[in-house]
Amino acid sequence: MVRIPFGIRQLDTTIGGGAPPGSVVLLSGEAGAGAREFMHTSPLITGLAKTDPELFDLYYGDLPSAAELPEEIHYVSLTASERQFREEASRAFEAELFETGMEAIEYHDLSTTYFHVSPIPRKWYAERAPSIKDIRTRDDREELLTVLGDLLSEHATGNLVVIDSLTDLISAIGDRADLEWADVAFFMKGLQKAAHEWGGLILTYLNFETISGTRQGQLVDATDGTLTFEWASGGSTLARTMVVQQFRGVLSQLESENIVRFETEFTDAGFDISDVRKIR
Repeated sequence: MVRIPFGIRQLDTTIGGGAPPGSVVLLSGEAGAGAREFMHTSPLITGLAKTDPELFDLYYGDLPSAAELPEEIHYVSLTASERQFREEASRAFEAELFETGMEAIEYHDLSTTYFHVSPIPRKWYAERAPSIKDIRTRDDREELLTVLGDLLSEHATGNLVVIDSLTDLISAIGDRADLEWADVAFFMKGLQKAAHEWGGLILTYLNFETISGTRQGQLVDATDGTLTFEWASGGSTLARTMVVQQFRGVLSQLESENIVRFETEFTDAGFDISDVRKIR
């Protein structure tokens, strides 16, 4: 069966090449436990395979036999401009890896739509001052989920898409007349259905500390896979761990080997699994 690699070498190797095509995967984590690092590493390392195969071989190695690279890579941010993303993410990676990987990524900044009806000054999130037309149509702009949905419909088929982030989307509930929790839940269920037709791989990030257990469970149920990133105590030290909470077409393979939790590491080459021994 063909798999779409995550760009996380040890993980792809362990699960037979990556995720089944058409998967929506929730990266759910405690702050600082590795979910955001995973979210940044995946498109960058995958991008290397497109722009510099020799550098990809250096940082990743050979693709598993069942792995098939996505046609394109798209990174969608609800709140950050590409310049802001580059300034923040580049600090965590080796410079050549970051710049070369970014060449293959199409970045989509939805911050103007996200902040449009907020009380913050427009100059905080827009590159230009508002025109008379902008002011007149302030209440007539497209809804955020509609804009996001249209973008995915255009770019998700056969591709890797990263959505950053569900945390931002959920945080806006209550402050926007156009957004309620039911809308987010319906959107995720609809996304799961559409993704199976698109055949690519969609990753989205959530800080699970910001929502209730019930709402988190609804999001888990609306995705094909959930990778949970947690801090675990290892004697006198804390270790970052990744738990494969659920993953259709993948979890059964891991459970047959009694492996569902991994210790992880993050270096200037990105996120990876540092210890694939069984952790109980």
